[in-house]
Amino acid sequence: MPITRRKTRQVKVGNVLVGGGAPISVQTMTKTDTRDTAATISQIKELEKLGCDIIRVAVPDQEAANSLREIKKNISIPLVADIHFDYRLALMALESGVDALRINPGNIGGADRVRTLTRAAAERGVPIRIGVNLGSLDKEIAAEYGRTAQALVISALQHAALLEKENFYDIVISVKAASVPMTIEAYRMLSEKVDYPLHLGVTEAGGPWVGTIKSAIGIGSLLVDGIGDTIRVSLTGPPHEEVKVGKQILKSLGLRSGGIDLISCPTCGRCQIDLFKILNEVENKLAVVDEDLKVAVMGCVVNGPGEAKDADVGIAGGKGCGILFKKGKLVGKVPEGELVESLLAEIYQILEERKQNKCE
Repeated sequence: MPITRRKTRQVKVGNVLVGGGAPISVQTMTKTDTRDTAATISQIKELEKLGCDIIRVAVPDQEAANSLREIKKNISIPLVADIHFDYRLALMALESGVDALRINPGNIGGADRVRTLTRAAAERGVPIRIGVNLGSLDKEIAAEYGRTAQALVISALQHAALLEKENFYDIVISVKAASVPMTIEAYRMLSEKVDYPLHLGVTEAGGPWVGTIKSAIGIGSLLVDGIGDTIRVSLTGPPHEEVKVGKQILKSLGLRSGGIDLISCPTCGRCQIDLFKILNEVENKLAVVDEDLKVAVMGCVVNGPGEAKDADVGIAGGKGCGILFKKGKLVGKVPEGELVESLLAEIYQILEERKQNKCE
């Protein structure tokens, strides 16, 4: 059943629309030192190839802020500056041409500074994300409401009110916790109180294994509810893993098209090929392919092609060999050492045929 998405305002982050029915975008954050301009640009370019829609960078000081203009000039996706405490860094970021700011209005100074910042953002048409995390919750709110979902929502609403007071409404909000149930509860509460687009994520989710599970459950549960306009999977690890997981969450729910849908069996005692190695090779080779294509990598002929007959193309293992099939029909028998090469050749041929058909 198609997911009915919640109606929200729409903001423009560079050339990417967020909210208002726009496709749900995938974000990540660079893991480089922003002051190392070359390394940061290089990492962002790799993320662009993987389909990252929006990139965020930390701006801890003026040296980092001074790098933003060069970074922005050399990348193709919208750039978000992550600012804490010093509103002057946010002003520098705006002057450098960033596409959005991520701040907590409550920790950048008094009303005068908030006013100066919101006016500067409004003049440039730059939206602001209010990012509330449980780990940095306002002390007064935590004292009154505890470290709860309600506290996260109240903090977000108070911060939004600071911007609204200046007639600024190009706002995106996030309310993240490391606890999946608390994160879900907070976003559900918030979605009933505002129509701003929501940035989903589970903060401090952990490494690739645990973090992927927590993010898939937390983000996925909210998306099924129709809540969420942009997502960021937070993992202790390289940012490309965050993008891959984020895209897959959306694809699994039918909320994003494009890219390989790679299916594989869990293996059992019938498997007589090194399926784990083969799967990893295929996955790595196809990571940058953005065409809709279902590819099956199966351990034996019980699972493929029979159980994978809806795949566009696939392989199934035998004893030291395997079979190649298309749409459930046998193409040929291939030695194990040539399975990956044969599968990729078939995939690239399909993609080339599609390309030729589009040109006709």
